[in-house]
Amino acid sequence: MADPVIQSSITLASASKNLEAAVGGLNLTEGESTPQPTQPRCSRMRPAFRYAFSEFFGTMIMMLFGDGVVAQVLLSGKQKGEYQSITWGWGLGVMLGVYVSSPSGSHLNPAVTLASCLLRRFPWRRFPIYLLSQVLGAMCGAAIVYANYRSAIDAYEGGSTTRTVPGYSPTATAGIFSTYPAPFMTRTGMFFSEFITSAILMFGIFAVKDNTELKQDSSPSTPTTTAPPPPPPTNPRLPLMMPLAMFFLIFGIGACFGWETGYAINLARDFGPRLVAYMIGYGTEVWTAGGYYFWIPMIAPFLGCAVGGWLYDVFIYTGADSVVHESPLFGLGRCFVHRWKVRSGHRSRSQGLDETLQGRSPV
Repeated sequence: MADPVIQSSITLASASKNLEAAVGGLNLTEGESTPQPTQPRCSRMRPAFRYAFSEFFGTMIMMLFGDGVVAQVLLSGKQKGEYQSITWGWGLGVMLGVYVSSPSGSHLNPAVTLASCLLRRFPWRRFPIYLLSQVLGAMCGAAIVYANYRSAIDAYEGGSTTRTVPGYSPTATAGIFSTYPAPFMTRTGMFFSEFITSAILMFGIFAVKDNTELKQDSSPSTPTTTAPPPPPPTNPRLPLMMPLAMFFLIFGIGACFGWETGYAINLARDFGPRLVAYMIGYGTEVWTAGGYYFWIPMIAPFLGCAVGGWLYDVFIYTGADSVVHESPLFGLGRCFVHRWKVRSGHRSRSQGLDETLQGRSPV
């Protein structure tokens, strides 16, 4: 009879060999951890394109509701809504678009992105990405609205091959997708209407996003320290009430200033759907209508948003991330003179702030 001790030793040795054989294929060395499963390529690419997709889908959602409500009111002969329905629909579209595009800062508008680059040190390298994403998102939203209302457009226009533009036909439907001025508007009036509404938009956006005053005491006091404020977080989320505030802001602009030009206030919102209208058969009239009005919503919002944001930063904003507090002439020096030069190997305060805030998420 075998010795129990010897038999137990043989059993343990056999189990040890089996364990080594089982884990031998892992080729693990001391200090290494178990290899993790490889992520699919789409999962690895998503973080790199997150901001672009955020702006794309946010703008698309905005256009689905905005163009959708215009289509319903127009094609129903105002039996399923009226002008105030349009302002409500656009307000809801912007509010939901802001929710969707929260990771990227909810710009939804190239003019807002440009103003953020000029005034709040938003990275310039993101501007073309945001611009392209916003235009493509607006085009996609307009195309979906057209596909949904195509039968109604055919009935309203009088045929599947008839597509007309405001100013050329009493049953024009091109206004569903982009804006057209009232017949009595002058060129100067058109530009000023888009400029002033864009300035109001940017002034309101900066005001909503500015929480500095809410965190300070109502009475002025002497600061106890001269230490610079800490750098902002890498990807700050929007204030909780931002989407609702944007709803009221867009609703107010449309209700009070929208009649004359349709308050485009957004290159992506107007140019993208206008291009879609041209592609689906509305013809060159989409560009010539209103005395070649199409270029005004492409230029005026950029100027209006820049001025509106600048006014807020000069007279109200106290945050350290605004260029108006670091550059000559309340930030206007950035437009006419070069950046402050390094003297004797010493960097300017403006350059230091640029490096601190580089890569910051949208304002």
